[in-house]
Amino acid sequence: MDIGGRFEDGCQFTVWAPLVDRAAVEIVGHQQDSTPDSTLVPTGLLEMERDEYGYWRTHAPDLPVGTLYKYQLNGEDSWPDPASRYQPQGVHGPSEVIDHAQYAWRDQGWKGVALADYVIYELHVGTFTPEGTFESVIPRLSELVELGITAVEIMPVAQFPGDRNWGYDGVFPFAVQNSYGGPTALKKLVDACHQLGLAVILDVVYNHFGPEGNYTGKFGPYTTERYRTPWGSAINFDDAYSDGVRRYFLENAISWLRDYHIDSLRLDAVHAIYDFGAKHFLQTLSESVADFAEGRSFPAFLIAESDLNDPRLIRPVEQGGYQLDAQWSDDFHHALHARLTGETMGYYSDFASLESLAIALKNRFVYAGQYSPFRHRIHGSPADDLPSYQFVVCNQNHDQVGNRMMGDRLSNLVSFPALKLAAGITLLSPYIPLLFMGEEYGETNPFLYFVDHGDPNLIEAVRKGRTEEFAAFHEQGTLPDPVSEETYEKSKLSWLSSQDKTAVEDRSQQRIMRKFYQRLIEVRRQCRVMTPTRSSDIVVAHTGDTLQYKQSMASGDLLCLMNFSNQATKVELTLGSQTWWQQLNSADPKWCLQEATELTKAEPLPARLCAEDSDQTLLLSPFSITLYRAEPVSPWSLSRTSL
Repeated sequence: MDIGGRFEDGCQFTVWAPLVDRAAVEIVGHQQDSTPDSTLVPTGLLEMERDEYGYWRTHAPDLPVGTLYKYQLNGEDSWPDPASRYQPQGVHGPSEVIDHAQYAWRDQGWKGVALADYVIYELHVGTFTPEGTFESVIPRLSELVELGITAVEIMPVAQFPGDRNWGYDGVFPFAVQNSYGGPTALKKLVDACHQLGLAVILDVVYNHFGPEGNYTGKFGPYTTERYRTPWGSAINFDDAYSDGVRRYFLENAISWLRDYHIDSLRLDAVHAIYDFGAKHFLQTLSESVADFAEGRSFPAFLIAESDLNDPRLIRPVEQGGYQLDAQWSDDFHHALHARLTGETMGYYSDFASLESLAIALKNRFVYAGQYSPFRHRIHGSPADDLPSYQFVVCNQNHDQVGNRMMGDRLSNLVSFPALKLAAGITLLSPYIPLLFMGEEYGETNPFLYFVDHGDPNLIEAVRKGRTEEFAAFHEQGTLPDPVSEETYEKSKLSWLSSQDKTAVEDRSQQRIMRKFYQRLIEVRRQCRVMTPTRSSDIVVAHTGDTLQYKQSMASGDLLCLMNFSNQATKVELTLGSQTWWQQLNSADPKWCLQEATELTKAEPLPARLCAEDSDQTLLLSPFSITLYRAEPVSPWSLSRTSL
């Protein structure tokens, strides 16, 4: 389904409008900065013909790239193309004809990154750099490579109203945000990532349209009132005329993968994709993407964000699943956050004990068929038979930071040692780790909620809604105005460059943190932490404030020791017949602030734990994490049931 696309033999227009009696392309001009002969583009109407499925088409052999157009329906008003590839004048303006073939890609040798090797870095284009554009991201990519990142996840870039937004208010799923630089700039960014060995994940939203500039209802039943999402009407995946809607979003996914060389798609909030048909949209999407990926040199992955703890998302079709490639495990974040911050409000109340974190480390989900007191029902289903590389975990992300009233990052909530502990358990876990931009150096600027709507009534509704949502939090301060440009500017990274030799003294903690993250990722790679494991390969134990887990690996087993107390705490070990070598200790002096009065440290831990000293007691520093690796033995003699 090629829509508004430019080809060698002209421009083919296609639009799905099954309930209208007449459709025409209205040529309204030319994007002035595209070509000097824009005045040669004639304006007027091009009548379209309808097929039996409700698609209207026409061919214009002489229209150049940059032509601006709308669709006139029933001989009355004209509207932007619901499958527009570019909205240069915003959500209310005309659509622009673009030609994807004009871009000269330089990534012909790109082979992609294996899913098991993903170390994800989530970024928001508008706040990642002062300029807030795709091209301004490119000079920073080398620092991410130096850090050890292998995949960059870009928050949604489908056209949204105004210049600033998280991206989840998009209303043109095919169009690249104009304020970020548009289609060519996004291609340059993806191309640059591939040149440096970075995969690109794009966040896409298939569960709702934003509240401003959504004209899909003028063309057909893209949404349904049969279901409601937290953002309004649900996308119509199973109601009358849903075939056209399903095709629209299937083609959208392929368009990102084909036209922009995106490696993976992060599917936002799939629990709000309602489809009770015989074949769920997600399964159809998985099959379509798999078919497409067979024809290119690098893989295409689908990663679902969901809070359902439902392993059907990633199970094979033969087992009743949708066969997506990976999914979020929010339980890991909730358990870690609740333990480090002591917060027990809302859903954190289900994760107050250290046992929750131990379960998350071993079993993917904390709630896998158990009763959830917060939800007042049984929640989730077991996923412990599935490999660890199919689960994404984090200690913070845009949702968990930005949905707090003041946009507090973890660096504003816990101590420096606790921040290192959070980093360690995330990056040394058996799962795919995700970092939120700035996390690697302990960014202290908030990430706030911001919008740039043009409708005054919608602006007031957003303000009112946010005020009511945080009415019980007035003691924390004044709620930042989500419409204010100042709120947006406050959310931009302050950036600590690894090459910056003039950094002021008060950023020494951030320099240490960045080096610590770099070392964690290096250790993760060297120790092959991401070796595909199942729950049975992991042994977890917790006593008081200490947590330890062993991971069974052919290349040498791993032993991770964690102390979640603000006091030095003893931990008893049963080592078996192996000799263990220390790989990293967050309480090592090189990872600590020498001029600061950090929490009392314990004595240095031994570099080697000898097999002949079978039973040992170690004193772990407050809020610390230590990793040991065993020399490989065959057969493996360490008991899986005793630590």
